Amino acid sequence: MLERGTPYPLGATFDGDGVNFALFSENASAVELCLFDATGLIETTRLAMTQFTHGIWHGYLADAEPDLVYGYRVAGVYSPNSGQRFNPKKVLLDPYAKAIVGQFVDSPLYFGYQLENHNLPSVEDNTSVALKGKVVSEPYDWADDEAPNTSWTKTIVYEAHVRGLTQLHPDIPAEIRGSYAAVAHPVMLAHYQKLGISAIELLPVHFHLDEPRLIKLGLQNYWGYNTINFFSPEASYWSQRAGTTPLSEFRDMVKALHRAGLEVILDVVFNHTAEQDETGPTLSFRGIDNSSYYVLNPNQPAHYENWTGCGNVLNVSHPRVLQMVMDSLRYWVNECHVDGFRFDLAPIMGRLNGSFTSHAPFFAAIAQDPQLSQVKMIAEPWDIGSGGYQVGHFPLGWAEWNDQYRDAMRKFWLHDGVSRAVFARRFAASSDMFNKQRRSPKSSINFITAHDGFNLRDLVSYNHKHNLANKEHNRDGHGHNHSWNCGVEGHSDDEGINLLRLRAVKAMLATLLLSQGTPMLLAGDEIGHTQQGNNNAYCQNNEISWLNWPQANQELIDYVAELIKVRRECEVLQNSRWWTGQPDEDDILDVEWLNPSGAPLHAHDWEDAGGRALMVCLAKNLLVLMNASAHQIHFHLPEGQWLMRLASTGDTQSDFSGKDCRVAARSVTILQRDLNQNQG
Repeated sequence: MLERGTPYPLGATFDGDGVNFALFSENASAVELCLFDATGLIETTRLAMTQFTHGIWHGYLADAEPDLVYGYRVAGVYSPNSGQRFNPKKVLLDPYAKAIVGQFVDSPLYFGYQLENHNLPSVEDNTSVALKGKVVSEPYDWADDEAPNTSWTKTIVYEAHVRGLTQLHPDIPAEIRGSYAAVAHPVMLAHYQKLGISAIELLPVHFHLDEPRLIKLGLQNYWGYNTINFFSPEASYWSQRAGTTPLSEFRDMVKALHRAGLEVILDVVFNHTAEQDETGPTLSFRGIDNSSYYVLNPNQPAHYENWTGCGNVLNVSHPRVLQMVMDSLRYWVNECHVDGFRFDLAPIMGRLNGSFTSHAPFFAAIAQDPQLSQVKMIAEPWDIGSGGYQVGHFPLGWAEWNDQYRDAMRKFWLHDGVSRAVFARRFAASSDMFNKQRRSPKSSINFITAHDGFNLRDLVSYNHKHNLANKEHNRDGHGHNHSWNCGVEGHSDDEGINLLRLRAVKAMLATLLLSQGTPMLLAGDEIGHTQQGNNNAYCQNNEISWLNWPQANQELIDYVAELIKVRRECEVLQNSRWWTGQPDEDDILDVEWLNPSGAPLHAHDWEDAGGRALMVCLAKNLLVLMNASAHQIHFHLPEGQWLMRLASTGDTQSDFSGKDCRVAARSVTILQRDLNQNQG
């Protein structure tokens, strides 16, 4: 028998004597708590939850203990045309579950409707396949764990996938490869520290499902952007070592990364869920309170708005849904010590009555929260809804992925049509977009590649996407990648082509890591990994996506590490001030833009789309010579004594005499002023 219990906290909470259960559903007529055996396959008890407070159904089960498996049956009106889809025949997963029992399979038992008539509720019970929650109480000894609290100006993000990062690493024990434990293995910690990165941004680690379509094709949702629960860690990334759980292993990973000086940022997907559109499965939110959790089409409530392209949109403007999102974020910060979040399709978080506003309830809630306002917040600033492109429009304190940077730098190095004015604007943190409302250069997350699209090696190896392995007849993925195969599509044994490709890769890496703003490096780019031309490897849980460590390019790793070292030594890349090109109190210019003759760029130089070379002098100390043309260019250096610091090519086409420097085609040379000599 359930006792009264309390409506807060939501979820299943063990207090040492029993478990309090609390579930939001303001439109339900009745809720039953269902208890199961340890396997989750046999329902042992149903208990009516009679207490209802402010939209919360609640009850307390005395003597209940951790590891209890549970779910809910929620009754109410079944009327899709009115936006209601209650069906007590379906066991539903608690949105606040901290651990999940069961495995999603392709079964019609999940559907809340009758296949013959979607306006009628299914009469088939789904107990045998339903996902259930498990009561969790896992105290954890964080010992002396301390967040690195790396400033944005010193942040270098490394985007990685938990499994793909280590699945093929020969120096990591086979039994833990592809797991949370492997991410923090000493071999990996040494690699991160050698590179000099400051933060690992992990693709989604919330519990996610494979879409039925992929299951039928024998594929998996590898990236994980198909969340069904925002509180439980993805169990498939757990090594299953004795004495650990997915949660404890995740915490161990965070603690080890912190000790190595690295922050942990989670890619989170609060814009939609795995329940898909109106024909999708009823797993949790849809059956608990469809019209509250989702944004429905106002003219056809049986259908969902689809600003995500994934079938539904989570209704973050609803107070209880917003509460769930905030509770989830606080859970990962408080209980798992993560240091920040990257929000997938983030404009949806800021939509109010369908339109984006930087004053949306979600942004206000973050800004006033004493904990969340202090961690890193990164937006993917676009969705596919009306007015969904919002680069530069997020609130103070937020950083944003800058696709304008990505496209401009790809075109500058691999094509043409990008003037030096556009190049400089993007190189200098895109002040046209981010120098608003006193935002700083850190707001621009500069990247050339990310998990979505070609990786860096493929960017210089393929003119066209090669996504046949996705079994969509190569129709998926972006068709406009600004890539260039350097003369041969795909793999080549031609030394000249491979040299050209390596130069281009190094030039783009140098550009990325010496630009003002916050750089993001895609894991695998530093070792020369290829995805065989697949620019949408979301469903490739195999060698296409797993980083090929046995063939890692050590020269490239060393080059990236040296670039990051150069960045960290450059003062104007470590502060939060916008470059002005004007002398400071010490008569030092933060940046000078020079043509190959050593003179300042003139008006016609800036707008000449054919101008493929320039010098960037940072604080009169670091000189970056960029030649994106197809031929060698002679640069006359500014006055002073200059020393070679790093060149993206070491062949004889690059020659440095101290006063002049010849820079090979599509390459970058970095010089440093000899501080032991008087400036000229």
